[in-house]
Amino acid sequence: MRPHPYLRAYMAGIVVPTMFLLVAFTIYAYFRFLAAPSDFIAPLVSRPFERAIVFPLAVVPNLWGAWNMLHMALRRRMRMPLALHGALLPILLVPSGVLLGRALGVFTIPWPLAVTVIPVGMTVYYLAWKYLVGFLNEEMGIAAE
Repeated sequence: MRPHPYLRAYMAGIVVPTMFLLVAFTIYAYFRFLAAPSDFIAPLVSRPFERAIVFPLAVVPNLWGAWNMLHMALRRRMRMPLALHGALLPILLVPSGVLLGRALGVFTIPWPLAVTVIPVGMTVYYLAWKYLVGFLNEEMGIAAE
C-alpha cells in the first residue's frame, strides 16, 4: 500500500475549518429556522447571507487542504514553519471575501478596514495552524522532520 502523503495532508488541512464552519452554520440555522419559524419558507434569493455563506462552506476548507499540501511540497525547498505558512492564508481569503460580499450585495467593507482585519486573521490562523493543523499532521504521519 502506498502512503499517499498529499492526500493525508489534504485531509489534515480540511478538518479544522470544516468543524468550525459546521458549528457556525448550525448556530446560524438554529436561530434562522427555529427561532423565527415564520420565515422558514423564504426563498434563497431574498436572503443574501445564504448566498454569501456558500463561499466559506465550499472554498475555505478546500483551500486549507490545498494550502497544507503546498506546505508539504515546499518544505524541502523553503524552511518555513507550518504556522507561518498558515498565517499567510488570510492574505488571500480576506480580499476574496470582500470582493464576494460586494459582488453579491451582502455587505460593503471599505478596503482600509479590510486591510486592518488581515493581521487579526493572520494571528488566529497562525495559532490554528500551529496547534490544530500541526497536531493533525503529526497524527497523519506527515509532520516535518
